[in-house]
Amino acid sequence: MRRATIWATAALSLTLFTPAAQAEGLRDVITQKTMDNGLTVVVLEDHSVPLVTVEIAVKNGAFTEPPAFNGLSHLYEHMFFKGNAVITTQEAYLKRIRELGISFNGTTSSERVNYYFTLPSKNLKSGVVFMRDAITTPKFDEKEFTKEIQVVIGEVDRNESNPYYWIGQAVEKKMWHAHPTRKDSLGDRETITTATVDKMRVMKERYYVPNNSVLLIAGDVEPEAAFALAEREFSSWKPSAEDPHVTYPVPPHPPLEATSAVVVNKDVQVPYITLNWHGPSVATDAKATYAADVLSYILGQPTSKFYKALVDSGVTLGAGLSYYTQRYTGPISAAAQTRPENIKPAIRALLNELYDLTDPAYFTDEQLSSAKKILAIQSIYEQEKASAMVHTVSFWWCVAGLDYYLDYVENLNAVSREDIAKFVTDYIIGKPYVIGLLISEAAGKELGLDEASFAAMVTEIDAEVRASRSPKK
Repeated sequence: MRRATIWATAALSLTLFTPAAQAEGLRDVITQKTMDNGLTVVVLEDHSVPLVTVEIAVKNGAFTEPPAFNGLSHLYEHMFFKGNAVITTQEAYLKRIRELGISFNGTTSSERVNYYFTLPSKNLKSGVVFMRDAITTPKFDEKEFTKEIQVVIGEVDRNESNPYYWIGQAVEKKMWHAHPTRKDSLGDRETITTATVDKMRVMKERYYVPNNSVLLIAGDVEPEAAFALAEREFSSWKPSAEDPHVTYPVPPHPPLEATSAVVVNKDVQVPYITLNWHGPSVATDAKATYAADVLSYILGQPTSKFYKALVDSGVTLGAGLSYYTQRYTGPISAAAQTRPENIKPAIRALLNELYDLTDPAYFTDEQLSSAKKILAIQSIYEQEKASAMVHTVSFWWCVAGLDYYLDYVENLNAVSREDIAKFVTDYIIGKPYVIGLLISEAAGKELGLDEASFAAMVTEIDAEVRASRSPKK
């Protein structure tokens, strides 16, 4: 599920576990109810320390953003931590934060926006009231809004100082050519700069409703007390007439019709190559998402054929495959860093290895078993700290539904070679992709590589590989 490419790392030692028992254990810790107004309430009970985290997550983010709203989910996230109808000024807001001993933050991604307070459990009731006022009655003060626009533009500036941001942007525009803004969580500089308070109110009206949100209370709390508190404080929050994503449907993205290439010249020491495909949607092919996670882990290990062929051979300096789980088409990425003189051999080697992934002998039974066990262990480790686990739960609630998370280890354990081969065949081999090259201007000139010549090189390599290789059954 992780967006970042999984580079080869040393394998972890294994611990025995029972997937079914682990899933049942989660259901003992996590309980949920849906209120009459549509608000889902999830409680994660953990009395190990006298702390609680109160979090609200909303099915909002880049996927809801047409061009005129690109980046405004992120700006709204910033405005959440400002005054509201009850605590009317920024000074009063921060004073209340200090009084309750709150550590706070929020994040915006393509399919979720979340806000959270962690505070002493003795202050839970006050924290829930504070969250209610913030989510239901934001003030959108013009002066604070103007300030926060500049804060968000500062984030844009920092991203633009990173050369990898630019290759990501160039690839994303080709990958999501029909609706690029619906995958861009950071947003467009001009749209952010010219944002208005009225647009914030539009977003609140559309998406900040209980039947599009989840309230999570995690830590030192009794579930029944948490549900009663949620009912008392949030029952007056009025829902929208129907699911916001029915009223404002997300347009399906058309598949890629042809392979395309892009070159970005930035001051980097080592060229970076990235190949990208449209992957599965968790809503329509959940089984493939589990196979993707297992395969990504196997390929990231130094004992894998993938690593040996690409890294041990010296053709690349590092390589990996990743998949990012999403409801609205998750991307698959293969990436490598290599020396300038090895760009062509590295692309050929990457494509050849991808064709080999359906070979039953490409990985051993032990590698398959180890990958599933270690991924399960990592999932268990994430559960050790309620204040961190709650963010994972809110992500899955927004993107895939809570059952996906509760059944994750069990479904991971069921992944077979056939499932992995089907994932590769359905989404990678022979499918159109976007390939990007990040290279310094000097190295590009020395190699005679501009976008046109790079595209021609990729076409030539791709044709050679297709002619010489076929998916192995």
